[in-house]
Amino acid sequence: MVDAALFSSALGALTPILFAALAGALCQRAGVFNISLEGTMLVGAFAGVAGSWYTGSVWLGVLIAVVAGTAYSLVLAVGHVTLGGDAIVLGVAINLLAVGLTSFLIRTVFGTRGTFSDPALQGLDAIHIPLVRDIPFVGRVLSGHSVLVYLSWLAVVALAVLLYRHLWGLRLRGIGERPDAAASLGVSVTRYRYGVILAGGALCGLAGAQLALGNVTLFSENMTAGRGWIAVVAVMLGRALPYGVLAAAVLFGLAEAFGFRLQGIGLPQQATDAAPYVVTLLALFVSSARIRRTREST
Repeated sequence: MVDAALFSSALGALTPILFAALAGALCQRAGVFNISLEGTMLVGAFAGVAGSWYTGSVWLGVLIAVVAGTAYSLVLAVGHVTLGGDAIVLGVAINLLAVGLTSFLIRTVFGTRGTFSDPALQGLDAIHIPLVRDIPFVGRVLSGHSVLVYLSWLAVVALAVLLYRHLWGLRLRGIGERPDAAASLGVSVTRYRYGVILAGGALCGLAGAQLALGNVTLFSENMTAGRGWIAVVAVMLGRALPYGVLAAAVLFGLAEAFGFRLQGIGLPQQATDAAPYVVTLLALFVSSARIRRTREST
């Protein structure tokens, strides 16, 4: 039941969640509670498949997914930062719009409903790391993934360095904690918040590209299936800290991989598909209880 293949599957499963959760953590540090991760990821997944299919290049597909995610996140940036709209309301609207928009586009662009797949569609190749792939157990877990899986690990380290070792990160954290004080020192709150929302859109585009071109090679209506909401929970559990978000994403990735394993031994698909969301609820209960105990002790 527990073997190298399970952990290898978990790494692929956690990558879209991790990219989206890093986007949410980045926005949270600037004082923007971004719940539009689900919809932005879905738009990125569709754009990645469409780009790969039309251009014949998976890398152009990934690039188009990033551009689409960035462009789609402008809705939140303009609505919240410029126009002063509520980020929660905007996030819900953006998620609902993405479902309808991609369902419309799959009929318009590909002339099909439900799912689009084609033998000509280019997906991300697995990378086998020299020397590492020959190590028993470890090689089967760490080697043989798409480049975006490894890029997500680097993104965690890069975000941690930017937030805690770079002037940009210090200013960003200041904006999130005391925006008026940061503005009085000449820091542009609007520019920084636009920057993190757009960067979050790019990360969600990568999440969608991994989901549609790395984990599988197709696009299906609403294929994100709540992963963006799980990423929001990962931000909360990880307290918007890069390594905390990584730990939460690993937890949910293992739950999803374990659900697939249970499905393989005969359990109903509906029951196994619920595994990540059951873990999400349990994690929220534990986190809420911990916060309540902390408040009571103080």
